[in-house]
Amino acid sequence: MPPTRIGFVLLSNSANPMPSTRIAVLNMFPYLRASGYEPVIAFEPKQNTEQPDVSGLAERLSRQNINIAFFQKVHGPSVLGEMKKLSAAGIRTVYGVCDLIDDDIAAAADATIVVTDYLKSLYHPALRHKIHVVHDGIENPDFVKPLSSNGGRALGAVLVTSGEIYEIPVIRRPPGFVGITVVGRYPPAPSLRQRIAQAYWKVRSKAGYPEKYRYIRSLLDKGFRTVNWNIDTVYQEMARADIGIIPVDMRPDPLPGRNVSWWQVKSENRLTMKMALGLPVIASPVPSYANVIEQGKNGFIATTRADWFRCLDALRDPRLRQAMGQNARDSVLRRFSKEEQGRRLVRVLDGLSLSGASGLSCFSQPSSPPGEGVDRRFTG
Repeated sequence: MPPTRIGFVLLSNSANPMPSTRIAVLNMFPYLRASGYEPVIAFEPKQNTEQPDVSGLAERLSRQNINIAFFQKVHGPSVLGEMKKLSAAGIRTVYGVCDLIDDDIAAAADATIVVTDYLKSLYHPALRHKIHVVHDGIENPDFVKPLSSNGGRALGAVLVTSGEIYEIPVIRRPPGFVGITVVGRYPPAPSLRQRIAQAYWKVRSKAGYPEKYRYIRSLLDKGFRTVNWNIDTVYQEMARADIGIIPVDMRPDPLPGRNVSWWQVKSENRLTMKMALGLPVIASPVPSYANVIEQGKNGFIATTRADWFRCLDALRDPRLRQAMGQNARDSVLRRFSKEEQGRRLVRVLDGLSLSGASGLSCFSQPSSPPGEGVDRRFTG
């Protein structure tokens, strides 16, 4: 029997994918192939976009004998229209999303895949029977932080962000015994003239004098070190750190038409990435984090600035750091492994597949690689 062909409609280009495309799609290809599916990139934009023009997609996928169309986070009128045409043509549709709530797309799709139980709970109750949770899989499970006693130096904390920040949320100025490194999307070191120009326009963009003042103060003395993100440096910096921190700006910033804020629908990915390395982590009370952290055992949840300072002070103890780091790693490795997420994804697709292939035997050893001939671009 020929494999079931899955056409992926991507949020970003596979040659330079966003983390969500790499983690939720490309990293899953080996597991799909091993389970009797044939993944095909059916559409990828030149520039990242959540609302692409996919006109003609249904007709093209029909000609290519695609059985299932998987829409990775993309939405909007063009996507919704083509999704309905695909369903009319007998092609099953899947909507995969990490931080949005789109009841219209979820209603049109045969299945919706979300990354957290909390995000699933925010969809309309009538849709939840066809919404499934597939978490972000840990990309580098074999990468472990080396043991270190810290040697009496300042406690090294690492914060990983997808953007650039100029003030640490909640903590603001860290205590003197903590040195923070922020790994983010920082541009290469500019000239003095470029720095002045950038600062000018950043100040202009800030709303109100308090925001402008805080930004100017952070430029003069932000109190932390910044490193430009890439797939190698992020792991190097985490390995050098004593602890991981995920402070989140919890000011209300509602999703369109919702009474929940953007920060509340974050996935566990940044948390489990650090925990898998054996880093003890302090994090803000993001709902998905609360389902992973056992307070004081494998990490800390901290809400107020005073909470953060108490947790930071507690982790000055190297014995607590070592025990908490080991507990953190043990608690996430299997639950959030790529193998487990591959199994979850295949289970959803099996329910839709026209071929009825199950292919679950390839996951009988969760810690083993998915097979020979795997394209190493997709294994982290």
